[in-house]
Amino acid sequence: MIEDVLQAIDAKMDKCVKSLEKDMAGIRTGRAAPALVENIRIDYHGVPTPLHQIASVSAPEVRLLVIQPWERAVLPSVEKALLKSDLGLSPNNDGNIIRLVIPPLTEERRIDLVKLLRKRVEDSKVSLRNLRREAMDQLKGLEKEKKISQDDLRRTLDRLQKVTDCFVEESDKIGERKKKEIMEF
Repeated sequence: MIEDVLQAIDAKMDKCVKSLEKDMAGIRTGRAAPALVENIRIDYHGVPTPLHQIASVSAPEVRLLVIQPWERAVLPSVEKALLKSDLGLSPNNDGNIIRLVIPPLTEERRIDLVKLLRKRVEDSKVSLRNLRREAMDQLKGLEKEKKISQDDLRRTLDRLQKVTDCFVEESDKIGERKKKEIMEF
């Protein structure tokens, strides 16, 4: 029972950290990366669909993204969604593809991005702590039902704290790597 609880929480915490990594990939660093626009939702025949499902996104140059929809009819929808997004980029539509030129970041924008990054890392840590509390409640419930002893509970809570600390540390490392990437250009 104890191992089941720990494995379930470990999987949830891992998913939380992977979500943070994916989230960090979407933060603009002055360098073109398809991850910047992959999850922008496009109105595709009345259904909000992620961009990467209806178009190919590539970065042929350091500061250029090229979006080529598989259907030319969705080009205006893609352009509209890009304009509405919080990227702050102006798409250039030539009738076949959309080009997004990524301007270099100003110092002020870098500082804003680092603040956003810190907030997202902190949100991730809060989620990890909430997952830890959830597991602690499950374990304390097992102890109340006399399915595990107090000693087992104490040892398991120590293991749970160590696992949580590892994932929090991983979140911090992801944040620091992204901060370096933002500040280097």
